[in-house]
Amino acid sequence: MTTMTEGSVREFKMPDVGEGLTEAEILKWYVQVGDRVTDGQVVCEVETAKAAVELPIPYDGVVRELRFAEGTTVDVGTPIITVDVGGGAAPAAPAASAVPEQAAGAGSGAGSEAGSGEEAKPAGRQPVLVGYGVATSSTRRRPRRTAEPAPAPEAAAAVHSELNGHGPAQAPRERPLAKPPVRKLAKDLGVDLATVTPTGPDGIVTREDVHAAAAPRPAAEPVTGPESGAPASPAPASASAPVSYDPARETRVPVKGVRKATAAAMVSSAFTAPHVTEFVTVDVTRTMKLVEELRQDKEFAGLRVNPLLLIAKALLVAIRRHPEINASWDEAAQEIVVKHYVNLGIAAATPRGLLVPNIKDAHAKTLPELAEALGELVSTAREGRTSPAAMQGGTVTITNVGVFGVDTGTPILNPGESAILAVGAIKPQPWVHKGKVKPRQVTTLALSFDHRLVDGELGSKVLADVAAVLEQPKRLITWA
Repeated sequence: MTTMTEGSVREFKMPDVGEGLTEAEILKWYVQVGDRVTDGQVVCEVETAKAAVELPIPYDGVVRELRFAEGTTVDVGTPIITVDVGGGAAPAAPAASAVPEQAAGAGSGAGSEAGSGEEAKPAGRQPVLVGYGVATSSTRRRPRRTAEPAPAPEAAAAVHSELNGHGPAQAPRERPLAKPPVRKLAKDLGVDLATVTPTGPDGIVTREDVHAAAAPRPAAEPVTGPESGAPASPAPASASAPVSYDPARETRVPVKGVRKATAAAMVSSAFTAPHVTEFVTVDVTRTMKLVEELRQDKEFAGLRVNPLLLIAKALLVAIRRHPEINASWDEAAQEIVVKHYVNLGIAAATPRGLLVPNIKDAHAKTLPELAEALGELVSTAREGRTSPAAMQGGTVTITNVGVFGVDTGTPILNPGESAILAVGAIKPQPWVHKGKVKPRQVTTLALSFDHRLVDGELGSKVLADVAAVLEQPKRLITWA
């Protein structure tokens, strides 16, 4: 993902930090113009639709230019930083001629790299990420956009001057830069794009810029189209907003990164796989006693031992007894793909949103190994260091809504999986035990499954087996 430009200056391009992703947001720069960097040094942190990852630079040199500011979303394959590998000092100001090249490359497809002077790349996977490599053959890029003109040299110089610490500069533009949906929004809100101050990359007007320009305006009469004179069509429902709004009464949060990917995945799953959810309430008093005993066992010293560990093991046992539930639906081939391995997903609420990393080959792990894997998975997710690879290839998922005091829910399937188990809060309730009403530790389980490949009988058997193991944990031995 590097390109030789002039002399000893190299460009480092935004790599495909997850298989098939097309863009990433720059969260934080760890270097500035003029800093010396070494091969393997992390220069920035970026967030994709799957995770936040750190990008190391693949050579030694001096930072000459940072192409984008923090918070900017950049297409894969776009140069984001240039480095003088000859070791010379950074120039006083970046060359304006470099910006049109960047603007043209920002939306270019894979074919744009051919003939661009890029150095020959070694075959196989390149170590462009910390702990994660990218298959060069799997990279997909967005097609080149030709609807909007590239920024004028004067505007380009202004953008780059501000990004690299040389202060903002004003430059006239004959036509404001904005994407068609933003132009439509501006038209509907009665905002003249020429009066809007752009904050997007390369001087592009964003939706937020238009809303900010419209905020002080009072409610206006319907806007008429400039050509036909007919009333302009209303904004789409997904982009609907009042003509004016009070920032003190509303907060607008851009939908991007993990939140955007989660929303798209849940909509796709809900309207693709026919969901069925079944429930069972179970006495888990013996399971809770076993948790306490395992915490005192020296074999589990230093490991995270909690009810989720035994719930995960119970689900793995149920899958071993009914392997047909560990499957996926292949729409193209019209086949049910039964997996002979279990990559157990654990839904984790993190500061970046909901993540579902999975434990690879969980079916083959002993209970201490499973406890260790769960501990590492949760810690990594809470620190925001989950890699894209850790969230790919899941087969079934567990979501623990009980930690929020919720009894149960109707979980939506993780795309590509056939089942998801929701675990409710474990709390004392009156329960008939050995013919007498006693206080017992009780929880409610909910299993959602894809009814295309899992019928009611199979789903019921799996849920009943999980409940049976949690009620009598000794079945972990007899059924294993």
